Amino acid sequence: MTKTKQVSIETLWQSAPPSEHSFNPQSLIDLPHLARRYLEQAIVPGTPLASAVRFWMHGEIKLGEKWHPFKGEEVICWNRGMIWRATTWMNGLPIWGADRIVDGVGEMKWKILGLFPVMQASGVDLTRSGVGRVQIESMWLPSVLCNPDISWMELNSSQVQATFTALGQPAKLTLTVNDRGMLEQVKLDRWGNPEGEAFHYVDFGGIVEENHTFDGYTIPTHLRVGWYFGSERFESEGEFFRCTIDKAIYQ
Repeated sequence: MTKTKQVSIETLWQSAPPSEHSFNPQSLIDLPHLARRYLEQAIVPGTPLASAVRFWMHGEIKLGEKWHPFKGEEVICWNRGMIWRATTWMNGLPIWGADRIVDGVGEMKWKILGLFPVMQASGVDLTRSGVGRVQIESMWLPSVLCNPDISWMELNSSQVQATFTALGQPAKLTLTVNDRGMLEQVKLDRWGNPEGEAFHYVDFGGIVEENHTFDGYTIPTHLRVGWYFGSERFESEGEFFRCTIDKAIYQ
């Protein structure tokens, strides 16, 4: 049996179709006030509505009880999925690998020195969890939230919820937006097993601490992410990822 060749991050990026439309704030006229405020702040008028983003980052990731530095690169191609590849260090040794969900197949694979496996996983639960990751990471690709198929509902004076389907799974994404239209928090129910037992839906989200603009898109560039979002458990045990976006490009 011939093994299917795995899609590379470069191939995924190059597969994104070119933009056919540009952002026009008038297209948002029927949206709730908070949704319009956010999208008008997030996208400069006339910016091509991208279907993919590629960005480079650094930060810290929690493995066990300790935080470890990392450097990474990610591509999100909205209609296909995402690949995140990174390098971290443990006890002075480099660990590199990737998390991916592409064309309905999720996988993670990490090796010390690129040779000795330290973490490998695949299967339907990992795939389902990976889809949730892509859905919440729409914060880095706000053009996809301009899709007219998305249903918006204001929850209160600072929170608006987007209901949509991505990669075959439904999502309810809650955005906390300040008076200037900047994102302060993102949250959704994501399939996962942070306790290490059976998979189930868990509150997942991030706190946005900085935003910057790249190619006409203003996106979160410094944030803290984890499970049990919105509860005390987020601070004590749920937070596992802190990142800074250094550069982003769109197509």
